[in-house]
Amino acid sequence: MVNSIRLSSEGTMVTSKNLKKYKTSEICHRFDISRATLFRWESDGLLRGVERDWRGWRVYTEHNLQTIQKIIKSKNAG
Repeated sequence: MVNSIRLSSEGTMVTSKNLKKYKTSEICHRFDISRATLFRWESDGLLRGVERDWRGWRVYTEHNLQTIQKIIKSKNAG
């Protein structure tokens, strides 16, 4: 099954199933973190299930956003 992907008026990617997908730059801006930090969390296994688009670029789901929030809270609490 192939989903069509488009950009919303805010620049957020939206699939044909109407699920929001976020670009790396959007995530970094939203949480004020660097790309290197985001990618390190993925390589360290803290952030799993990051999807890729047809170009191989990372796209993040609402579930990924929740995980990132948990990682940031745990880092700030520690």
